[in-house]
Amino acid sequence: MRRAAFCWAVAALALTMISKSFGEDSSGSAGDRVPLLFSAGHETDPRDRGRPVALVAGALGVSEDVFREAFSHVRPAKPGTRPDPEQVRKNKSALMQALGKYGVDNDRLDEVSNRYRYVKSRGEMWPTTPAVGYARVVDGKVTGFVITSGGSGYNSPPQVSVSGMPEIKAEATISFSKDLEANGAVSAVKLAE
Repeated sequence: MRRAAFCWAVAALALTMISKSFGEDSSGSAGDRVPLLFSAGHETDPRDRGRPVALVAGALGVSEDVFREAFSHVRPAKPGTRPDPEQVRKNKSALMQALGKYGVDNDRLDEVSNRYRYVKSRGEMWPTTPAVGYARVVDGKVTGFVITSGGSGYNSPPQVSVSGMPEIKAEATISFSKDLEANGAVSAVKLAE
């Protein structure tokens, strides 16, 4: 009896693999899977002077406006200089006074700040993981999109194209999360209107 059940499980797995190799996805619609290409998505709002505020705010669990207001009380060191210890203390105190009421503690602020700290002039970038997905194509027409991995680290929606189909215009939606490995992930792709 156990051997028969095992044989049925192997047969079902083989049929699943065969159907997927012929272009059937998990939703049951036949078609080709054409890779999506994601680019950019690391732009920052000009008023944030290069800071990835959307990512920082998402990781802290506050709105962008709340973080901007908190940061407005910070006095950063001039470019190319290190802040003196007293200025660092004052800046941290100003941030904690503004963000503490939203449940942000010092350790979390340090963790998030360290993750998204970078020096653009040195060619640095905060940690990013590219999104991966595909378009379902039936008879030469895109019928839908599947995100297999949302990636992370997108501060703005990335540009999306369908491999080999330059005429297709698509747009991505990103989501933010306190989970640093999922913060700034592509959550959906749709045809552009």
